[in-house]
Amino acid sequence: MGIKEQPLNKPKISDTLMRIGAIKKENVEVFSTKTRDNNDLNVYRDRVSKVIYIDDFYIGEKVYENGEYRKELNPLLTRGYEDVMDSERRFNSYKQFIISKSIVDFGCGAGSFLKQSKMFANSITGIELQQDYVDDLNKEKINCFKDISEIDNEQDCIFLFHCLEHIQNPIELLSKIKEKLKGNKRGKIVIEVPHARDFLIETLGVKSFIEFTLWSQHLVLHTRESLRLLLESCGFENITIEGTQRYSIANHLHWLNSNKPGGHKELLSIFETQELISAYAHALSKIDANDTLVAIAHTST
Repeated sequence: MGIKEQPLNKPKISDTLMRIGAIKKENVEVFSTKTRDNNDLNVYRDRVSKVIYIDDFYIGEKVYENGEYRKELNPLLTRGYEDVMDSERRFNSYKQFIISKSIVDFGCGAGSFLKQSKMFANSITGIELQQDYVDDLNKEKINCFKDISEIDNEQDCIFLFHCLEHIQNPIELLSKIKEKLKGNKRGKIVIEVPHARDFLIETLGVKSFIEFTLWSQHLVLHTRESLRLLLESCGFENITIEGTQRYSIANHLHWLNSNKPGGHKELLSIFETQELISAYAHALSKIDANDTLVAIAHTST
């Protein structure tokens, strides 16, 4: 199966990564010759920095606007268990940036995080390309736009949950977002992205997981350093980056045993306790092998 490449009108991902010092041309190698949805698309990795990326390819905004890919690919991309669990985790983790604040969820999808935050935040706004999601949220009296430029007021915090890796020109986007945040170090950005040094990728090299994770829509898998360099290049300050674990030990064991996703919803997950989940996430953090990176940064002026 192949996906027709769309004409690019933005800098290559490799140009951006080299510009900020996240990769070096002499260190780049082909990591894979295909993604899970495209059998003819090279994926590259800097063998020193470990950043993984796709170059000179973009699926096109129409794909995001109609949202058919959410139905055609795997169940993890649709509304459901993962969406609920992620929204609850995010709300509990970032309450201090939500309560009595004006917030924006960039790439908000169906709006689960916004709905969770609605009664606590001063104002909530979504940014989303998928048209039916935009329409549904506006019907529910949750302001949702298709472009960040449509927001008028300065915001306390803008969240980007697993959407930055889809963006052709992340520097351009982050610069626009910075303009919409309150100045004088009052505005904050919170970003979650998939981690290039995921335990199943970097440490165990699980082939089935790597083949599943590599996706034509994920233009870059960041490391802590590359994410920091990206934010610094856009003028953000007081940057903190940490690992968090979206998928538990039951999920990992399922990959190792069955070469399939979904172990966090199978029988084995019944035996997990919160203590075990937390301990496993902490152990992965110690070796910088969580599946997700979280960056929190402030505006400078």
